[in-house]
Amino acid sequence: MNNISIVGLDLAKHVFQLHAIDAHGRKVFGKSVSRQQLRLTLSQMPPCRVAMEACGSAHYWAREIRAMGHDALLLPPQAVKPFVQGHKNDARDAAGIAEAAARPATPHVAIKTEAQQALQAIHRVRTRLVRERTAIGNELRGLMGEFGLVVAQGHAVLRQGVARELIERHRERLGSALCLLLEDLIAQWRDVDERLKGYDKQLMALAKASSDAERLMSVPGIGPVNATLLLSHLGDPRRFPNGRQFSASIGLVPRQFSSGGKARLRGITKRGNGEVRRQLVHGARAALRQFQRQAAPDRLARWVCELAARVGQRKAIVALANKLARICWSVLAHSRPYQPQGQVI
Repeated sequence: MNNISIVGLDLAKHVFQLHAIDAHGRKVFGKSVSRQQLRLTLSQMPPCRVAMEACGSAHYWAREIRAMGHDALLLPPQAVKPFVQGHKNDARDAAGIAEAAARPATPHVAIKTEAQQALQAIHRVRTRLVRERTAIGNELRGLMGEFGLVVAQGHAVLRQGVARELIERHRERLGSALCLLLEDLIAQWRDVDERLKGYDKQLMALAKASSDAERLMSVPGIGPVNATLLLSHLGDPRRFPNGRQFSASIGLVPRQFSSGGKARLRGITKRGNGEVRRQLVHGARAALRQFQRQAAPDRLARWVCELAARVGQRKAIVALANKLARICWSVLAHSRPYQPQGQVI
């Protein structure tokens, strides 16, 4: 037991697989333990590195293992897969995790705090409700369109009651059964919309209570939703050496297909957290619209407006999202609000 250097831990709900190796990479032991036995087994080991894949419950167990005095390490699953030899099973998964953890070049995943995970949970539920609201609205418009009732797109149409008025006007032709169905869909849409408003108010309150979120909201295109989402995902900004590394971690940098000394850049990589990337793109779209309406833009605004005129709106929006990600990293890393540069007065 004293020779253990790294323990690969394959997480599960009830049965956990352990694979321990020494400093030379030789296997010390491998065994499976129940959920109740896992804490006892790890507490009896000398301080060592316990590596896991970043998956469900991984952040919880990493915090618990750290409290036992071990060095907890989370690895991205795509970095572990090349080290799993032969057919997949729990024992080989644990051995692959231990082997990947022994390589200094293997990337790590930052361990989230309970506050970060709670904030992330709010965003995940909110994202699901956004999808549900869109799906219900599309279903309602589609069913009404089948009977010749065309409703314009957008949430304002349903909030203002235009769809309900249209149904009332043609109630006799549509029949009571169909009208009840359509009115039930409107009620469902309104219920989800009200729930979303509640989550938005909650995020606004959390953003106002956080000095880091206040600094992030000084960046163009960053509101309470983006600010709290970035805090839940980024955590300690100094785990990235610079803003470009953070931007690359969420897939906003170009893919490279370079060879023979010739650089070939294509579309963005779309790696990492898709929700953070998507919200930054939405924020960049809103910021570009605002920049194009301004009479005296700053240097960032002039750059993206000129870029949009040269390469088109969509490419300029993604480029601005990349820039915003770097700015947000700098704002958090240096604990200072965004300061526009080169502003024309």
